[in-house]
Amino acid sequence: MPSEPSAYVSDTTPGRGALRPARSWLHSDAPSRSLNGLWRFRLSPTVPTTEDFASEGFDDEGWDGITVPSHWVLQGDGAYGRPIYTNVQYPFPIDPPHVPDENPTGDYRGHFDLPADWSEAERIVLRFDGVESLFKLWVNGDEIGSASGSRLAHEFDVTSSVRPGDNVVAVRVHQWSAVSYLEDQDQWWLPGIFRDVTVIARPVGGIEDVWLRTGFDNGRGHVEAEVIADAAAFPVTLRLPELGVEQVWDTAADVTAFEIDGVEPWSAEQPRLYDVTVSSAAETISLRAGFRTVEIREDQFLVNGRRVVFHGMNRHETHPERGRVFDEEHAREDLARMKRFNVNAIRTSHYPPHPRLLDLADELGFWVVLECDLETHGFDKLDWVGNPSDDPLWRDAYLDRIERTVERDKNHPSVVIWSLGNEAGTGSNLAAMSAWVHARDAERPVHYEGDHTGEYTDIYARMYASVLETEQIGTDGSRAALLNCTPAQGARQRTKPFLLCEYAHAMGNGPGALDQYEALVHKHPRLHGGFVWEWRDHGILTTTPDGRPYYAYGGDFGEVVHDGNFVMDGMVLSNDVATPGLHEYKAVVQPVRFAFDGDDVVVTNLRHSADTSDLRFRWRVEHDGTLVDSGDMKVSVVAVGESERVPLPPIPVAHDGETWLTVDAVLAADTAWAREGHVVATAQLDRSASRPVPAARPHTDWRQSDGTLTLGIAEFIDGSLVRLAGRAVAGPRLELFRAPTDNDEGTSGDVEDSDASIPGVSHAQLWRRDGLDRLTTRRLSVERAPEALRTISKVSAAHSALSVMVETVWSLEDGELELRVEIQPSAGWQTVWPRIGIRLDFPDGAAPVDGAKWFGLGPFESYPDSLHAARNGRFSSTVHDLSVEYARPQETGHRSQLRELALTSAGSKVLRIVTIPDTRGRRPGFTLSRHTPQQIAQAGHPFELPESTTSHLIVDAAQHGLGSRACGPDVWPEFALRPESRTIRLRITTD
Repeated sequence: MPSEPSAYVSDTTPGRGALRPARSWLHSDAPSRSLNGLWRFRLSPTVPTTEDFASEGFDDEGWDGITVPSHWVLQGDGAYGRPIYTNVQYPFPIDPPHVPDENPTGDYRGHFDLPADWSEAERIVLRFDGVESLFKLWVNGDEIGSASGSRLAHEFDVTSSVRPGDNVVAVRVHQWSAVSYLEDQDQWWLPGIFRDVTVIARPVGGIEDVWLRTGFDNGRGHVEAEVIADAAAFPVTLRLPELGVEQVWDTAADVTAFEIDGVEPWSAEQPRLYDVTVSSAAETISLRAGFRTVEIREDQFLVNGRRVVFHGMNRHETHPERGRVFDEEHAREDLARMKRFNVNAIRTSHYPPHPRLLDLADELGFWVVLECDLETHGFDKLDWVGNPSDDPLWRDAYLDRIERTVERDKNHPSVVIWSLGNEAGTGSNLAAMSAWVHARDAERPVHYEGDHTGEYTDIYARMYASVLETEQIGTDGSRAALLNCTPAQGARQRTKPFLLCEYAHAMGNGPGALDQYEALVHKHPRLHGGFVWEWRDHGILTTTPDGRPYYAYGGDFGEVVHDGNFVMDGMVLSNDVATPGLHEYKAVVQPVRFAFDGDDVVVTNLRHSADTSDLRFRWRVEHDGTLVDSGDMKVSVVAVGESERVPLPPIPVAHDGETWLTVDAVLAADTAWAREGHVVATAQLDRSASRPVPAARPHTDWRQSDGTLTLGIAEFIDGSLVRLAGRAVAGPRLELFRAPTDNDEGTSGDVEDSDASIPGVSHAQLWRRDGLDRLTTRRLSVERAPEALRTISKVSAAHSALSVMVETVWSLEDGELELRVEIQPSAGWQTVWPRIGIRLDFPDGAAPVDGAKWFGLGPFESYPDSLHAARNGRFSSTVHDLSVEYARPQETGHRSQLRELALTSAGSKVLRIVTIPDTRGRRPGFTLSRHTPQQIAQAGHPFELPESTTSHLIVDAAQHGLGSRACGPDVWPEFALRPESRTIRLRITTD
C-alpha cells in the first residue's frame, strides 16, 4: 500500500487549494515577479515517503540545479530519465485511477524576495502556468495545496505564509498521477514545471477579472463587459482612446453593455485590435480588443456575417530542445511562417497553449479552435470500458479543466470555437463540460469530434473522412457514414456546419490530394475546411553514441512501449524547415485564384474579409525557363467573393521551345509576417507552340551480338553500359521500388471504389511480398544493328512467377545518343507499383556527380497527387538538397515532368539528358540521390544511411501518388500506379 504522503497521486479530483473561480490571463500593472530561473532539484524514482524537503531549514546544498521552466527529462543529459512517446498507448498499466509505484518524482526548491511594500497588498498569489502532471506546493514550510491539469493555470493564495525578504517555495511534481489517464495526447510525456511561475501582489481595490465580450455589426461595435472586483475597487473606468470611449462604472451594478460607432472589425485576415484599459484606483488591466461576432446560421459557421473557411493546422507546442517550454521569439516566427504559407487557423491540439501564443494569434490574425487539456485515447484498447468520460468519479476533474480553459482565454478575439478535448470517447462528463461552456459563453460554439451523434456539440466534426465521404457530407449527407447514429441523430448532424478537425496526415513525404478537399469546400457551403495533422514534427534533438546529432522519435530512448515515428507528422520538420507538403498546401489554399480564359485571366478573391488592395500583380514570360519579358498587371481592387477579368499582356511565343506565362499576387507592402513582394498566390499558363514528338526511328537488320561496342559517347561490354563520356556508369536497370513513405507503410484508410488497396495491409508490405525491392535480371538476348544495340531482359524476384519484360535500345540519332526503354509487365500483378523507372549508377571518380540543373517542374519535389506547388522553370541543386531529410528516411526528391537534365560535378556539366514525351505526351521525372531506394528503406534514421561512393539517377516514367494512408485515406484512384506498359526515351549528350 502507498504511504500517506503519496496517496493523492491516485486522486481523481483536480487537487485542492487552488483559487476558484479561475480567471483570465491578464496584463496588469499590479506588482509581480517571475520565479523563472535556477531552482534546486532532486529526482526520486518513486514517491518519497517523507516531505521533509519542504521545510524552511532543509539543506539542499547537495542537490542539482535545474532551470524553471523546463522538463526534467530534457535536462541533465539523461540523468533525470528519458522522454517517452506514445500516440494511443498508456506507458503504464491501464488500472484507473492508479499508477505504478515506479513514479518518478521531482522535488524543487526555489527562493524569492518579497519587497517590504508588498505587505500592503490584499493578497499574495503564486501562479503556475503549467506543471506535468500533478504537483503539491509549500511556501516557507506551510503546505498550500495541490493541483493537476498539466497545461492549465493554477493560482494559490499564499498571503499567510509569506514574509518580507527571503521566502522558500517547495514543489513536488509527480510524473504519473490519476490525471495522466486524461492526458494521453499523442505527444511526448515530459514531466516538470515547464511554464512560468509568478508571484503576484494583488492590491486592495484591485480588479480580479475582466471579460470584454465584443461584437460587430455594420460598423458598430458592441461591448458587454464583465468586471469581477470587490466593492472597494469601484469606480472602475474603461478607456478605449482610439475611439474616444470612456465608461465609468461607480458600482458593479452599473457595468452594462454599450455600443461604439466607427469600429473596424477583427478577422484573421485583418486583425484589427484596439487598446483598452480597465482601471480602478489601485490597478490597471490592459487588453487588446477585437470586434467580431461569431454565430452559426443554419448549417454555416459565420464571423461578422460571413462564412469562414478554415485553412488550419493542428498545433502542438514542441521544440527539439525545449519540449513544450515556450519561447516567444520562436513562437512568433512559427506563426509568421504559418501566415506566409496561407494558413489562417489553428486548432490547439490537444490542450491550451502558452497564453502568450493567443496574444500573437490575435495580433497576427488566426481563427483559433481552443482545445481543452483532455484525451483518454488509451481506453480504446478496452473498447472504452472504464473510460473516465462517462464515470462520475471524474466529473469534477473534467469540469475543472474546461473551466480553466475558457476562463483563462475568454478575452481573445482569435478564439472562435471552444473544443472539449480529443479522442476521449463520449459520455456524461463531456456533456457536462459542454453544458458549462454553453452557460458561460453563449456566443462561441462547442466542438468535440467524439460526439458522433451530436448530442451536446454545435459542429459536426470528423477525422480523416475520405474525399467521397466529405463530398456526401457537403451535399445532403444521406450516403455519408454517420457513426453510431440513429436516423434522428443523423438528421440532426446534417443540420450543422461540418469541420474536418483532422485530415491530410502530414507524416513523412506527403500528404496528397489536398486539392480535392479544397475543391469541395468551395462547392459546398456547409463544408468549412479543416485542420491538417499536424503543423510540426516533434523530434527531440539528441546524438548518437559517437556524437552525431539527429532528431529522435518514439523508441529512441528505450521506451517499454512507444509508437515509433508517428510523432514525426508535421508540415514543418523539427529543425524549422518547411516540407514540400507545406509548399503544396500553400499553393492549394491560396486565397486569390487565377483562371485563364482565352486572352484574359480571371482573378477571384476567396478571402473572408479582405479585398485585394494589399496586393499587386506581376507577370513574366519564359522561353524554356529563360526570362524574356515581365511587368506589372493592372488589376482593380477585387472585393471579397468577387472576380475581375483582366487582359493578359502580349506573350511572345517561342518557335523552338516552350513558352510559359506566370502570374503572381504579391504583398504590396511589409506586414508583420512577411516582406513586400512575398508571393501570396501564383499560376502558370502554357502558351507553347505545338511541336511534333519525334518518332522513334525503326531499326532493321538486327543480329545477335556479344554486345561489346561503342556508340558515340557510350561504351558497352556484353550488352551492358559501362561508360558514358568516359565516365564509369552502371545500368540502366529496371527500378520498380521506392523506399516506402510513411503513407506507403500505412494501413489506415482506403478510398471507396478503389482496388488499389487491401484493407489492413500496407502497400509497402505488398511490394516486399512481390519482391520489388530485390529484383533480379535474366538477359534473354543481345542484338546489334547499324549504329544501334538492343537487349531484351526478363526481370523478376525470388519466389515469384511475376515478371517484367524490358527492351532497351541504344542508338545514334542525328549524331546523338538515344536510349529507348520499353517496359511491359506480365499478367498476374495485383497491387499498385511504387514507380516505373530505370536507374543509372555513377560511381565516384575524380569528379563525383554532386548536382543537377534541370528544366521541368520544381523547385520542390513533386508527385502525381502533389503538384500544385511545382512550377515549370529552370532550377539547380546539389544532390544533398534535392532530398528532404525526413526523420525516417523514405522516398524523396522526385521532380516531375522533366524536359532537360544536366548532371554536374563541382558546378560543371557532366552529361545532358533531354526527355522525349511518349505517344500520349507524358514526360518522365527524375530522382538523383547518393543512396539507392533499397539502402534508404533499410535506415531508421538519416545517420543510419551508409557512406556512399555512388550517385544514383532514376528516371521514372511514372510514380505512385502519396495519399495520406499513414492516418487517413489512401491514394486517390486517379493517382494510383497500376502495373502497365511504359516507354522511356532519352537523348544523352555532353554539350
